[in-house]
Amino acid sequence: MKAKLLMRALLCGAVAVAAPRGAAAADDGITIGMPVAFSGWMEAYDGEAAKMAELWIEQTNAKGGLLGKPIKLISADTKTDRVEGAKVGKQLIDQGAKLLLVSADYDYGAPAALQAQKANVISVFIGASDPKAGILGVGPLSFSANNAAQLEGAIMGEWGYEKKGFRKGYMLIDETIEYNKSICAGYEWAFPKKGGKIVGQDTFKGLDPTISSQITRLSDAIRTAGVDNIMLCSTNPGAASSVRQLRAAGINLPIMSGTAMDGTYWLNSTPGLKDFYLPVQALTVNDPRPAVNEITAAYAKKYGKPPTTQYAYPIYAFLDLWAKAVTTAGTPDAAKVVALLNKDDKAETVLGPRTFTPKLHIQIGMPMFVVSYADGKETPVEEWQIKETIPDSVLYRLKK
Repeated sequence: MKAKLLMRALLCGAVAVAAPRGAAAADDGITIGMPVAFSGWMEAYDGEAAKMAELWIEQTNAKGGLLGKPIKLISADTKTDRVEGAKVGKQLIDQGAKLLLVSADYDYGAPAALQAQKANVISVFIGASDPKAGILGVGPLSFSANNAAQLEGAIMGEWGYEKKGFRKGYMLIDETIEYNKSICAGYEWAFPKKGGKIVGQDTFKGLDPTISSQITRLSDAIRTAGVDNIMLCSTNPGAASSVRQLRAAGINLPIMSGTAMDGTYWLNSTPGLKDFYLPVQALTVNDPRPAVNEITAAYAKKYGKPPTTQYAYPIYAFLDLWAKAVTTAGTPDAAKVVALLNKDDKAETVLGPRTFTPKLHIQIGMPMFVVSYADGKETPVEEWQIKETIPDSVLYRLKK
């Protein structure tokens, strides 16, 4: 299966120009390769972050580029296929990519990232929440632009205890993907650490047509054990279906969840939803930070509408840090740039502080905004940062 390769010459905001298949990257610029899903189910997760990366390149070139050179973008469709991901990842490296932006999921981004590692090229997952998306699962030249899923659960557990007075929790875990389990791993660590008690948990599959049995068991726990909050660890569409069924069953307890439920696109399925909370890195509407709103406005101007969820934004912050390291090093050379990135300790970005170390290339302690849902709107409540470092046993979900 032949990959269709595109070269975009984004010079000071110029229109992207398609290059012939197999064309080599120009010698007078710094090339970024982007093997991500432009088709298949992963496109829903990669698409907006890929567009945000293009916007960042356009804005950077408008300011003079990097090291006085224009940034070139070459991209290829992985077609949500791991074998294709490895293939086109290597092709983009062969065309001169000095940085590879790979898919937002560890399993689907790793094949391309591993090609970068072999070629001594930096890679970054544009949205992966698995701590293996980096050093452990790929190598020392690989990063994730995102936070670990465990951080999302930990923030909700700590915030729920301290700010909402929650004391007895119940976890509903969608076993469809590992991300869901990792969210609840963070909650299961943080909530009891503050003094809360997890009185029960249950599992389901996101594509299950009903969770009636789980609702029956939860209702019993509410009646007999005094459950006062539900931690729902799931992704849409299963997550939205679960919320709808919980409310339809008369369970009106506060529900907390992970970032995967960000956005308002799914709220029509649960009219009148309230007492629902989750953490985000950015808001697509009325973010408390003017700089984020400026990015959103630029994105909307370029693409006709703002991002649907917060997942578009993390790559923008990472690219800022990468560009700063390249500028300081005076070269895009992987070893020199990574050495500088590994020194980032609460480095300021448009989305807040970011930290990388020689042992961990994903965020596990950054602050996030807790948002609430009511009247069909998503509203920021407050920024929250956990007090303690998430241990490796939780990050990698080691057996107890």
